[in-house]
Amino acid sequence: MSEQQSKLQVDLNDEGLEKARRMVEEEEMGLRRVSGWQRCLVPIVALSWSVFQLSLASWLLLDSTYVRAIHLAFALFLIFISFPTFKRRIDIPGLRWLSATDRIPLMDFVLAFFAAFLALYIVIDFEGIASRVGLLNTRDMILGTLLILFLWEASRRVVGPALSIIGIFFTIYAFFGPYFPDFLAFKGVSINRFIGQISLTTEGIFGVPIYVSAKIVFLFVLFGALLEKAGAGRFFIDLAMSLLGRYKGGPAKAAVLASGMTGLISGSSIANVVTTGTFTIPLMKKVGYPAEKAAAIEVAVSTNGQLMPPVMGAAAFIIAEYVNLPYLEVCKAAAIPAFASYVALFFLTHIEASKLGMKGLPKIELPVFFKVLTNGFHYLIPILYLLYELIIPRHSPDLAAFRATMVLFVLMFVQHAVRAKKDKTSVSAGFKRGVIDIYEGLVAGARNMVSVGVATAAAGIVVGVVTMGLGGLVTDIIDVLSMGNLYLMLIIVAICCLILGMGLPTTANYIVMASLTAPALVTLASLNDFAVPLIAAHLFVFYFGILADDTPPVGLAAYAAAAIAKSDPIKTGIQGFLYDIRTAALPFMFIFNTEILLIGINSFWEAIFIFVMTCLGTCAFAGATQGWFIAKNRWYDFLALMLVCGMMFRPYFFANLIGIEERHLSYLMGAALFGAIYAVQKLRIRKNNQPVAA
Repeated sequence: MSEQQSKLQVDLNDEGLEKARRMVEEEEMGLRRVSGWQRCLVPIVALSWSVFQLSLASWLLLDSTYVRAIHLAFALFLIFISFPTFKRRIDIPGLRWLSATDRIPLMDFVLAFFAAFLALYIVIDFEGIASRVGLLNTRDMILGTLLILFLWEASRRVVGPALSIIGIFFTIYAFFGPYFPDFLAFKGVSINRFIGQISLTTEGIFGVPIYVSAKIVFLFVLFGALLEKAGAGRFFIDLAMSLLGRYKGGPAKAAVLASGMTGLISGSSIANVVTTGTFTIPLMKKVGYPAEKAAAIEVAVSTNGQLMPPVMGAAAFIIAEYVNLPYLEVCKAAAIPAFASYVALFFLTHIEASKLGMKGLPKIELPVFFKVLTNGFHYLIPILYLLYELIIPRHSPDLAAFRATMVLFVLMFVQHAVRAKKDKTSVSAGFKRGVIDIYEGLVAGARNMVSVGVATAAAGIVVGVVTMGLGGLVTDIIDVLSMGNLYLMLIIVAICCLILGMGLPTTANYIVMASLTAPALVTLASLNDFAVPLIAAHLFVFYFGILADDTPPVGLAAYAAAAIAKSDPIKTGIQGFLYDIRTAALPFMFIFNTEILLIGINSFWEAIFIFVMTCLGTCAFAGATQGWFIAKNRWYDFLALMLVCGMMFRPYFFANLIGIEERHLSYLMGAALFGAIYAVQKLRIRKNNQPVAA
């Protein structure tokens, strides 16, 4: 590639990533863009929040209740000064401030300071509240009630009304449960107990989810924001394009790889879409993908990015707390399903390219791999160091993230200076640019956390109500609806996750559903003489919460991708969900075959074997559901591919069915059938001169 073409490539990437950042801001529920002295306020508060969180991870020692309260106070303050009350313009005299986006109205300043005070009340009167447990005074009742109301309003502003409505429903149910029909009757709680447990203890708003958000999630989100600001996003895209762009459907395959790499550090499907999609979607359209399919592929790979350890949409850390497992064990359990899902998606993009008779991009239009790797290898250093900290010395996630962030700070500080010296330009200007990047990354990280912080706190209301005794009732309801059938039970839980996920962020959806249904799954399965490990139940809920991001009619990732592709968002969401059916199959499979989660697997080579077999199963499922393997399927191809899926995903069942004791034989028979289908379709292609997908 010539120097001029290389420069053009960089300019295109810079333009795309800048557009992505603008789109992320637009997605932030009507984020204000103020001027004058107010323009400095949000960055100052956001910077202070990031510095506070980094201090907690290094030298500052505080009681966990203080950590939770200060974390929530920062989030609430930022929300009320950053987001208007209503997104739609209010044109009524005297009420225009409700939708003002060019300034921060005085009322929102008042609300912001009062909301922060309400969040801090639990530590302002820490000793008094502790001495009055169960005997709240009037001030406790008033301020506790106001905190719940302010939290619902903040949640409505930043993540939409769904989470607030769910919280209100559970609150009403907590008080009026005794008046519901027998099937739904709940013993109910007193207002004193409700306010005390939800607002003034660590069993509600200040429970486990917000503690994990404050202690761990913030540092990982900050790490991802800093890495993106350093330029890693562009490096991932260029690296993926240099490797895969020249192959059939190359831009789509590059989107899979780039989004997978971005998913390592990003917990947001929408951010993943707008970061990689602004570049990959136009290129997919250029090589022949229809707009809806180009957008849908980006949606599918971006939602799957939340499955990728170590961040996993911030839920991995909460899962670890809920199931009482080391964080590394959660990542280990999630690894094979995540990577197998991406392998199947590679195959799926190849199928689509084959159906449409596509070719790759000309080599001259692509970046040079070794040049990209040489220029951007330093971006891998903090990621590799993070993985080293987690895997080798096995430090805690917060310590590992903090140390990796310190390495990233050094990289960001010197990288522009090194380039300046290389280009014989001002080294001091390079150092200055590095400081600016660090500052902007710290601000971006805090701003990215407001939705997570408020969502975990608001979801804590639901968790608090469940712990008051509602959990057993939920188990009974699911048992009645499923009539004791485990398959029907799983389908009911999956549908509930998808419906809730249409209006909730992934993390909040997981928290709500995990508190309601994950323990119920384990309990009811045991009553049916079937053991479901707790980690499997939690990952099941998590997977279906993620899939809601591309489930119409509300899938937000689909809307973001459709805006880039200029396609219909509903059609994009439907197509994206069809691509993601292979991901929807995986949770059912690891419920029945926990080897996929590496439970009870201690041999490295056995883990590799199971990974390969799982990949074959997911590819067979993708081929069956898309109607194409290496050529167009016939009815018996479909049946054979589904049989391969069954043999790969439930080897014990098939081994028992045919009367063999060794489950590995079931895997090998499935692999042999997979190869036979390939051979039969290959012969058919030669005979009919049919287009080939391999």
